[in-house]
Amino acid sequence: MSNEGNEIIELDKENILNTYKRFPLAIKEGKGSKFYDYDGKEYIDFSTGIGANTFGACDDLWVEAVCNQAKTVQHTSNLYYTKPQVELASMLVKRTNMKKVFFANSGAEANECAIKAARKYSYDKYGEGRNEVITLVNSFHGRTVLTLSATGQDVFHQWFYPFVDGFKHVIASDIDDLNKAISDKTCAIMIETVQGEGGVVALDSEYIKYIDKICKEKDLVFIVDEVQTGNGRCGYLYSYMEYGVRPNIVSTAKGLAGGLPFAAILFDEKLANTLSYGQHGTTFGGNPVCASAAVSVLKRIDDKLLAHVHEARAFIEKKLSGVEEVISITGKGLMVGVELKEGLKATEIANSCIENGLIVLTAKTKIRFLPPLNISLEDLNKGLDIFIKVLKEAK
Repeated sequence: MSNEGNEIIELDKENILNTYKRFPLAIKEGKGSKFYDYDGKEYIDFSTGIGANTFGACDDLWVEAVCNQAKTVQHTSNLYYTKPQVELASMLVKRTNMKKVFFANSGAEANECAIKAARKYSYDKYGEGRNEVITLVNSFHGRTVLTLSATGQDVFHQWFYPFVDGFKHVIASDIDDLNKAISDKTCAIMIETVQGEGGVVALDSEYIKYIDKICKEKDLVFIVDEVQTGNGRCGYLYSYMEYGVRPNIVSTAKGLAGGLPFAAILFDEKLANTLSYGQHGTTFGGNPVCASAAVSVLKRIDDKLLAHVHEARAFIEKKLSGVEEVISITGKGLMVGVELKEGLKATEIANSCIENGLIVLTAKTKIRFLPPLNISLEDLNKGLDIFIKVLKEAK
């Protein structure tokens, strides 16, 4: 690695809080599905900043939208009206058939807002005591104390006591376990259709449909966390659309603004007026630069792009079929989990991939791919060739 790259790594270690186990890669620049380090080495990107760079690095239309808005007005408070917010909200409402939108900055903030709204809806209608939210074992909903409490993984329930009460975690895709957990204290059920951080595990279709049904029957709030699965990642605008269900609240972030910090929470007619003046707010949520980026992204998540996501998924499955080191491929669309044969460690494979010019992610024991939604089949094939080579050479 160049002296400049090494210097950046050393300054990071000296000055930035050590909460990340970084890979030994200092990225200088990128374009599309490729990044480059300070030696000029090329890397195929199967990570997109953990699913945030929807169209890869420095997409031309995205850059134009961001720069134009930054030159117009970069920020103003939510005490005033701005066109990018209104344009984006109108697009989201129209394309989802939801009723209202709230803008925030991250997935954790989006999920926090969703939980607050669900509890307030229940409080307004039923009074105190009906405030429990059911989430799933292996779920991940964020790193605030509230969203960590909602997360159904014991590994996250350490150190930061006391956690927030009012959450039950049930076994994913197990209807009996769900029914046992529902009580007169339950106000909402919150799911990811594909558990990303939990190992890229898709829920059973019938389970998702059952949750939709039981929420309607018992007047529970059905929340779908689309932070990672949304914005075309799973081959649909939002992944719940595959199942013919209609949540009361949808939270989304990551790929919405193509690499800028941005989130949206969508409410149906039942929840549209639950939060009112002074009951929720944000300084930066709905920032006009980020909103303009999101408008640019959302305009291009169309049938043609979604068809490409499905085509790319089929290409990955075909390319990796018969590779003896691959046990299974999980997830949906371009949210891909690769289960490795026993003895292969995901973190070691990920490091070897970087050494060979491919950036991948891990999810528990799996390798995770989150490439740009518009990645060419040529770049996809090149990256998969590197991945297979690394698997074959692993000991």
